[in-house]
Amino acid sequence: MTLDLATFAKDRGIKYFMISYTDLFGGQRAKLVPAEAIADMQKDGAGFAGFATWLDLTPAHPDLFALPDASSVIQLPWKKDVAWVAADCVMDDQPVDQAPRVMLKRLIAEAAKEGLRVKTGVEPEFFLIAPDGGKISDEFDTAEKPCYDQQAVMRRYDVIAEICDYMLELGWKPYQNDHEDANGQFEMNWEYDDALQTADKHSFFKFMVKTVAEKHGLRATFMPKPFKGLTGNGCHAHISVWDVEGKTNAFADKNMPFGLSAKGKTFLGGIMKHASALAAVTNPTVNSYKRINAPRTISGATWAPNTVTWTGNNRTHMVRVPGPGRFELRLPDGAVNPYLLQAIIIAAGLNGIRTNADPGRHYDIDMYKEGHTVTDAPRLPLNLLDALREYDKDEDLKATLGKSFSSAYLKLKHQEWNAYASHFTEWERQTTLDI
Repeated sequence: MTLDLATFAKDRGIKYFMISYTDLFGGQRAKLVPAEAIADMQKDGAGFAGFATWLDLTPAHPDLFALPDASSVIQLPWKKDVAWVAADCVMDDQPVDQAPRVMLKRLIAEAAKEGLRVKTGVEPEFFLIAPDGGKISDEFDTAEKPCYDQQAVMRRYDVIAEICDYMLELGWKPYQNDHEDANGQFEMNWEYDDALQTADKHSFFKFMVKTVAEKHGLRATFMPKPFKGLTGNGCHAHISVWDVEGKTNAFADKNMPFGLSAKGKTFLGGIMKHASALAAVTNPTVNSYKRINAPRTISGATWAPNTVTWTGNNRTHMVRVPGPGRFELRLPDGAVNPYLLQAIIIAAGLNGIRTNADPGRHYDIDMYKEGHTVTDAPRLPLNLLDALREYDKDEDLKATLGKSFSSAYLKLKHQEWNAYASHFTEWERQTTLDI
């Protein structure tokens, strides 16, 4: 039975709803709707001009309506009279196929038809920086190896604990928070869930972290590589696939290597097969490729892959299998769209299962020290343009994600690349002025 948002508002003292959708570039778009109007909005949706956000639409298109999904509603823990609710985009009473949440729901339904239920957890990393964005916010956070630094995490206790308290209140079951490998960088973890719920929580988490940071006079950034020489922001995804009831892990088989079942291995095979194309979505910005193709950082390691390889419990590869019945994709970064991340994982995995894809040999080596010895594994794209070209060549992946999405995404991302390529930089002046 669908939750009635007007009743929810009355019971909880809600005055306003933020009806929110995420566009192709990961931008979170919302309208603030008084509770008195939410009944009509739940029926018809909140109206937007789609062209004004990052969707492939024109000013001539009809109104885009964001139809709230009441199952996603969250009362803001820090502002109890406001509730956030994720929305699905519709136009002329039809789903907007290119919209990320709409596409994810379609792929979840496709997986369900094959008896599969994808569950994921994400590990979003972020920096707490000065409001002007130019430096980290903690002047004492200068250690060469700052990961898990006890003093540094306690200096930001007020921010991290407030966010974690909210996650506890929301029932997300957070289980750890830490200072990460870069100065000024943090990671917070909560329990895995079905792919759509993880995407909604991931989207809300970014909104919550930024809001709490601003409340404390700071700024939070999920930018993949905000500072030269420091480890970038990853967003590792832990993936398992279950039966449709969610009771049996279809990836788990204690009699198989790494505890990964034959079906799990073909799902992994799809991830490996489509990895170079995946990067266009999991690493969606120009800056993303400063992280996955970075030189060694101050701490001694980038913690990011640059080659399409997999392994057991070894963090130097693109995919690791840390335990039975699941694996970790270490490719995505902090700029990844929460809904597109889940969608492309499912799309690649389904293709792997349907084609009985082989993930290839696994490697036990330290890729940071011995990666040069691997000569038969593809390198990940060197830049966003290469990634977009890889995606455009991958007809199977494009078809699974959908023609409407693929066309829109490639068009807008090529525009972004062209804007970057035509931008004049200080580097050009320094290297070319005296030639």
